[in-house]
Amino acid sequence: MDWNITFKSNGLSYKLMLISEIEITESVENLVDTAIITLPEAVMNKVLDFENTIARGSEITIELGYDNNLKKEFTGYVKEITTNDSSLKILCEDSLFLFRVGVKDVEMKPTSMKKIAQSLIDQIDKSFKISCDFDIGYEKFTIHQATGYDVLKKLQEETKANIYFDSENKVLHIHAPYLEKGGDVVYSMQKNIEKSSLEYKRAIDKKVEVTIESIDLKGKVRSYTTGTTGGDKITIKVGAVSEIDMKKIAAVALQQNNYDGLDGSIDSWLIPFVKPTYSAHFIDEDYPEKSGIYYVISTVTTFSDAGGKRVVKFGVKLG
Repeated sequence: MDWNITFKSNGLSYKLMLISEIEITESVENLVDTAIITLPEAVMNKVLDFENTIARGSEITIELGYDNNLKKEFTGYVKEITTNDSSLKILCEDSLFLFRVGVKDVEMKPTSMKKIAQSLIDQIDKSFKISCDFDIGYEKFTIHQATGYDVLKKLQEETKANIYFDSENKVLHIHAPYLEKGGDVVYSMQKNIEKSSLEYKRAIDKKVEVTIESIDLKGKVRSYTTGTTGGDKITIKVGAVSEIDMKKIAAVALQQNNYDGLDGSIDSWLIPFVKPTYSAHFIDEDYPEKSGIYYVISTVTTFSDAGGKRVVKFGVKLG
């Protein structure tokens, strides 16, 4: 197993020469991807000191692999360095870290998710681009004493969109769930899966009722309900959006909570390489009815002396 961790701080580059463990968590359903690097607090009875090299805001790149064949697993920034018990942890975030700063108070009307996100980029870091194909419109959107993170979190909670960063290419993604495709990967229960907790579920077996509530500019409450009457009730309160966009949000929420697919995750290794948004071609020779193409929602990658492992969570069945 091989690894390469580099930091950039104050125009200088540093390479980390020892680790105890690395854990990288990525998901299209979370605003932020994270990496935690655990180090021994002391080496040869000497306490490790990063004060003059690695600090909050330092850029970090993590590459992992086998036999010098490394893949870039994480790009981001150091958020915090902590000491606990006998270990030292470097806590890192993707580009969302840059957006944890205050933005100006403003009332935007009419506007849209894309325009709101662009206003954050214009204030925080103009080098970022936006990839948005789920542009919910707002009759009014108010930002008051908030950070860029607060605004993105509100948009995600209200619209149920997948909002996440591609830190390497400096792209802020805003998409309806399961539409953005990052690549393809093949998993076989008989070849490259260590263990699984997968259980096939059918939409018809789960009843869900979604209600969207919106308050228009005149203070009138509007609602839209879809799904199966009497099913598990999900209520989402949104800002001043049109009825058309209320229906879009409801359809997304319904799909996220009621779909044909595998529920659970598989444990694999660093190979094959996979990221959230990948299409996983899943093969089970013993239970061919479970085989199919599934959307990868999240991955948790760990790396230590015990080996490299990746927990991959599947979502909706694509084919």
